[in-house]
Amino acid sequence: MGMTITEKIIAAHAQKEKVAPGELVQVKVDLALANDITAPLGIKELEKQGIDRIFDPDRVVLVADHNTPCKDIASAQNVKLMRDFARKYGISHFFEGGKVGIEHVLLPEQGLIVPGDLVIGADSHTCTYGALGAFSTGMGSTDIAASWVLGETWLRVPESILFLYEGKRKPFVTGKDLILFTIGKIGVDGARYCAMEFRGSVISELSLDERFTMANMAVEAGAKNGIMEADGKVLSYISERTSRPCVVYQSDSDAQWREVIEIDVSPLEPQVAFPHLPSNTHSVYSIPKIEIDQVVIGSCTNGRMEDLRMAAQVLKGREVNPGVRLLIFPGTPAVLKQAEKEGLLRIFLEAGGIIAPPSCGPCLGGHLGVLAEGEKCVSTTNRNFLGRMGHIKSEVYLANPYVAASSAIAGYIAAPDQI
Repeated sequence: MGMTITEKIIAAHAQKEKVAPGELVQVKVDLALANDITAPLGIKELEKQGIDRIFDPDRVVLVADHNTPCKDIASAQNVKLMRDFARKYGISHFFEGGKVGIEHVLLPEQGLIVPGDLVIGADSHTCTYGALGAFSTGMGSTDIAASWVLGETWLRVPESILFLYEGKRKPFVTGKDLILFTIGKIGVDGARYCAMEFRGSVISELSLDERFTMANMAVEAGAKNGIMEADGKVLSYISERTSRPCVVYQSDSDAQWREVIEIDVSPLEPQVAFPHLPSNTHSVYSIPKIEIDQVVIGSCTNGRMEDLRMAAQVLKGREVNPGVRLLIFPGTPAVLKQAEKEGLLRIFLEAGGIIAPPSCGPCLGGHLGVLAEGEKCVSTTNRNFLGRMGHIKSEVYLANPYVAASSAIAGYIAAPDQI
């Protein structure tokens, strides 16, 4: 019996010829990530245990992206704790201030991950890096802290589900719609502790930005990781950022799948996930008129250049509805600079949008756009749980950047061809 991409990467890092679903293995770690919400707990635990070393300062990454610029004393203390820890151990990849970006946009951009890597992070959306043909998954803070010392962690090998996407996409249908539709189809626990492998002609046609979006939201179906084959687009992307060698894996023809799910994208329309689950999906053309108060374009799901270009395409020459706040969160300083170079920032500003610094912002109800009671928001983020973006009686509707921008203009949830 052959192996899947996920199984091959795990086997290589466990120094075994073969692994099987359900097997418990100890694996070497290529990169271990934490942010300003999750790192402090791990750091404090290491200090409590008297640990005075880390396995490799070049393989630990700390990103102060959730509550920076620091919103209060507590967040400032957390970032200071990270900064002091990075200095003490000579950690080369510590990002804050003008260098910080949203972690899952920043790390690939910095060339820190290559195909075949095994990456763990104290953030559930660490699964984003599967778009590069790497195995990446989220873990708890103390597990990550232990990996900083040991250079390894343990895993239960997940079962794999193969998703095959074929057909021709309609206008305004993006990678975000593919993954929202998929989650709507299988449910938020439909891939629980499984590897979601995305394949098919439609996946091959997707840009890297759209692939990141799909892998990012694998966890919203309960998956251990999302992953794709590293093709020419991936290798070109990697070669522009690092010379570090990589290993490209493909699933064997006789690999064992828990299930194979085929999806014809031809009839698919832009999706909107209603409160309070990412699986509560509907076509934007089938919903009633829902007036909104805020639109957020950004996050580790849709804060990349292509996402901003989609939004600008809709917003150019138009104005945001007077009753709506439009917030734009470029994923990294490099994305922000490129958006300025291409004139996108002017488009956003002239439309009446607010350009925020690269950060997670209101995605998790942190700051820079928290919702009040009764407010409704269309967001390109990944979660719309009860109270996720603010007040427990607020509502978040997930959508792609085209729909988000159109909704900002209309004042209600709408697609570009509805305004």
